[in-house]
Amino acid sequence: MWTEGSSAVTDWLDHLLILPILLPLAVAAVLIPINERDRTLKGAIGFASTLVVFILSMILMRLAAAGTGSLPGSGVYQLGNWPAPFGIVLVLDRLSALMLCLTSGLALAAQAYSMARWHTAGHHFHSLFQLLVAGLNGAFLTGDLFNLFVFFEMMLAASYGLLLHGSGPLRVKAGLHYIAVNLAASALFLIGVSLIYGAAGTLNMADLATKLAALEPRSRTLVEMGSAILGVAFLVKAGMWPLSFWLPTAYAAATPPVAGVFAVLTKVGIYVIIRLHLLVFGTAAGASSGFGQDWLVTGGMLTIAFGGIGVLASQAMGRLAGYSVLVSSGTLLAAVGLGHDGMLAGALFYLVSSTLTIGAFFLLIELVERGRDAGADVLAVTMEAYGDFDEDEEEEEVGVAIPGTMAVLGLCFCLCALLLAGLPPFSGFIAKFALISGLFDMPAAELATATSAADWTYVTLLILSGLAAMIAMNRIGIRTFWASIEGTIPRVVVIEITPVVVLLAACIFLSLQAGPAMRYMQATADDLLAPLTHSDRVLSAPRAGSQ
Repeated sequence: MWTEGSSAVTDWLDHLLILPILLPLAVAAVLIPINERDRTLKGAIGFASTLVVFILSMILMRLAAAGTGSLPGSGVYQLGNWPAPFGIVLVLDRLSALMLCLTSGLALAAQAYSMARWHTAGHHFHSLFQLLVAGLNGAFLTGDLFNLFVFFEMMLAASYGLLLHGSGPLRVKAGLHYIAVNLAASALFLIGVSLIYGAAGTLNMADLATKLAALEPRSRTLVEMGSAILGVAFLVKAGMWPLSFWLPTAYAAATPPVAGVFAVLTKVGIYVIIRLHLLVFGTAAGASSGFGQDWLVTGGMLTIAFGGIGVLASQAMGRLAGYSVLVSSGTLLAAVGLGHDGMLAGALFYLVSSTLTIGAFFLLIELVERGRDAGADVLAVTMEAYGDFDEDEEEEEVGVAIPGTMAVLGLCFCLCALLLAGLPPFSGFIAKFALISGLFDMPAAELATATSAADWTYVTLLILSGLAAMIAMNRIGIRTFWASIEGTIPRVVVIEITPVVVLLAACIFLSLQAGPAMRYMQATADDLLAPLTHSDRVLSAPRAGSQ
């Protein structure tokens, strides 16, 4: 808790930590009985709830950064006033506060976008959306593995309904595959958790971090087996190759606001991998320190390569965005697995930048495609291969005026292309530069011996993935905005384009404020690299009224 005494302000802060879970959960229940004909009312209530959660997340992020109370940088909320590891605890630190803020900001943009038309495509959209937000926030705040499973299932149950929202054969087919894969991952999750609890006698992550090194070899092996099975479940959600076959199709089939908020779902898997890898299997884990690290490196690099090839091969923007999610996940998994402490802050910066960019791109795709001919892609490929005009034909016009709507959409598309490719001066470039500089952050005399083939392979893949994104986005952009095929000007309302502009503006703001942002990321990385300090904060947090 934020313990500075028994003042009203402290009591107020104590309960602030649970509100990002309780508020959307309560609003979801309130929205269910409201008639579907009153979708505008339901949308207004849901949007207000998400806005409040976003404000709460900003407050919690400031508190975590400032280190309010006797537990600098960390807050612990003990449900039922039972201390860890015996009771359920919610834990706030800089990383969980960052993920709360990222999730609620992306959800706010996606929900605003949906209110133009997509929330009318099916029933109970806003209730499912609030349940998704509650599950995501709970997963980022929980301090034990069992409640991580509970919130994980809440998030997945809501995502099943949201993916199927809008119906249609493509969504139903992709949705059934998505459900089957994630149900299998959930079963693995339970098996892994059971093994860990049977061997270690605890599911509290902070407690597990302190006990792992002292376990006898047989019990430690069981914990590692359980963690490996648990890791597979989260690597499915993170989209690591070859467990990612379902992701591009599912994300491309989802409605734009659902795909936009799904951009952060893969980051749940990344978040848990980071948390378990650095807290439970960190420097204090003894013989288990660095467990699974090589698999993360290999799998992450293969995922970058697979995603980059998919980006180049994609003819549709939805699939291009889906494969971009895989490139983002692979970049983060490999960065964590390489084990260079200096890369962690850059990886967190990249996580925020890539999630905001891909979320904005998913929202933008449908707006751009409204004005396209259904056969334009096929015809464009034919034109590239065989030519489409008579060389003797004279041009009647030197230039054509670009309508305002297409100009705005084109500018947003260009920004997405620059961010995905990692070109300067935007946050995508800063993130990749921070990753590479963190990788080689060592004296020049040690550079030759301290770097490995895996390090150089990672740098190569990082650059090539950016090149692939630039080529693919240029190709699709030319076909969409510069092609000679006549298309209609899409009808875009303000409530649809505004969320896209806001998310891209957030990326630009992140670029302009890269210094303060990187300082926060570095402080977050320092916290993650001190697992025993984190465990002590959680396990020694006093009960309410004990002072």
